[in-house]
Amino acid sequence: MSNSKTFVTSTLAAVVALGLAGNAQAAEKKADGEKCYGVVKSGKNDCKTLSNACAGHSMEDGQKDAFLVVPKGTCERIVGGSLEAPQGGGK
Repeated sequence: MSNSKTFVTSTLAAVVALGLAGNAQAAEKKADGEKCYGVVKSGKNDCKTLSNACAGHSMEDGQKDAFLVVPKGTCERIVGGSLEAPQGGGK
């Protein structure tokens, strides 16, 4: 019984550690990136928009007020990409 508790505890600790490492990598990626507006696919935005309050809720491909975090220096090379958020409505 003690071995199974130790196994479960060790497994849970490993899962938590992997999750934290993944979050740290994601935060580092975003810190090295830039917001690129107007290039998202429907439902794939990184954060809220002018028309909704959550990530992953963009309504259409290329929604102007929705952004993705991309590596610095790449946004302006993407067709339709903009470093500036639109003023007012996002469509």
